[in-house]
Amino acid sequence: MAHSSPDLSNSITMHPHPFHLHPNRSEHTRSGNHTPIQSIPSTKPGSTTAFEAIIPRAEENGPLSRHTTHGINDLEDQRLPRYTRENDPYQLSSAYKNEREIRLIAANTSRKRDGCGPIKFNGDARKARKIQKFYETQNENIERMLKPVADHRAEAKQEAGEDHLKFQIAVYGSFVANIALAALQLYGAISSGSLSLFTTMADAIFDPMSNVTLIVTNRAVKRVDPNRFPSGKARLETVGNIVFCFLMTAVSFILVAFSVRELVQGNSADTKSFHLPSVIAVAVAFTTKLVLFLYCWSLKDKYSQINILWQDHRNDLLINGFGILTSVGGSKLKWWIDPMGAIILSCLISVIWLRTAFSEFLLLVGVTASVEIQQLITYVCLTHSPEIEGIDTVRVYHSGPRLIAEVDIVMNAASSLRDTHDVAEELQIKLEDLPDIERAYVHVDYETTHKPEHAYKKDI
Repeated sequence: MAHSSPDLSNSITMHPHPFHLHPNRSEHTRSGNHTPIQSIPSTKPGSTTAFEAIIPRAEENGPLSRHTTHGINDLEDQRLPRYTRENDPYQLSSAYKNEREIRLIAANTSRKRDGCGPIKFNGDARKARKIQKFYETQNENIERMLKPVADHRAEAKQEAGEDHLKFQIAVYGSFVANIALAALQLYGAISSGSLSLFTTMADAIFDPMSNVTLIVTNRAVKRVDPNRFPSGKARLETVGNIVFCFLMTAVSFILVAFSVRELVQGNSADTKSFHLPSVIAVAVAFTTKLVLFLYCWSLKDKYSQINILWQDHRNDLLINGFGILTSVGGSKLKWWIDPMGAIILSCLISVIWLRTAFSEFLLLVGVTASVEIQQLITYVCLTHSPEIEGIDTVRVYHSGPRLIAEVDIVMNAASSLRDTHDVAEELQIKLEDLPDIERAYVHVDYETTHKPEHAYKKDI
């Protein structure tokens, strides 16, 4: 399911991502016939429509049986040991390929097809790597969908507990370091008078402000008045990130204006004076940011605050490194290298933060969730109860950093209101147990021929 929206696979979230995989790939020899996993059919990004089990030709006019046992006996030997016909009714595990099979596929594909001669690294080798990657991804999809919802939640809680100390060190350690580095770079910029170092100083001064913004929004999200904010305040985090992005952009534009003015006024000397202590101060800041960047790397995909901090440390490495070069260049080569470097740095900062702001805007507007999450939610719905005969629609989209899931399930028209209500309510609770699913709305249909339940836009 490809579309033109930017990649948000690492989008900001306040909680550990629910779908970190911990593959347990044992080697089991199985038959060569495998059932491939089919992608969820979709006509619009973020939705699936009229997804129903494929009925064999001989049963086209018969009743639809979801958890069929016909034809499973000959597949039992292909399954992973921990999956049975009860917890894998659609035989997804029969498509699982162990590591030995994947290596064999890659070797057979990359070998020259003329029947003799050694293996040659040509187009077939690239094709082999693609096929190998396909089956590895398919194995991850199988394990993710067959994992019970309770296990997804338990793993997310376990990761949150194990990483709590690292999380605290990253957030508060970055805060303390940013305060010290802001003072250090303020001294370097003022003592040298370099516009390039003033640019790095402005970025350094705003770093502690970003830490304060993230900490305050995190606490505000956790303190919710349900009467005033019935759907929570998770979107406040996204708003805070957008505000900070525009603050950084505004400061960059101011520095561009000062640099342009200096270029227009000119300089009587060929070079500026060289100030070694200021260069050392920025070099110390560069080294500290490098350490923080490496420390936040392992946590950046799990926590919102760490992701923003990691981006900030990454940007600071580029800004401080380039700032040192242009400042020294202005004092050793030509004077105009310094203001020109400040303009380039300021424009670079603006582009980076505006790109981040655009991604955050998409989360607020309600961009579709990833295909993997849609697949998981569709599979959870299909296997929730034998009373569910099919899936009419699945929509999963962002509401700030978290997700909203809307599903329309198909049940027998003769089912009682009590049975229908119980199945739908239990499914809603199960979906909301998935980490990052803030709300789940389950609707019940008895057919799939009607128009979509909600319009994509309203004129009035």
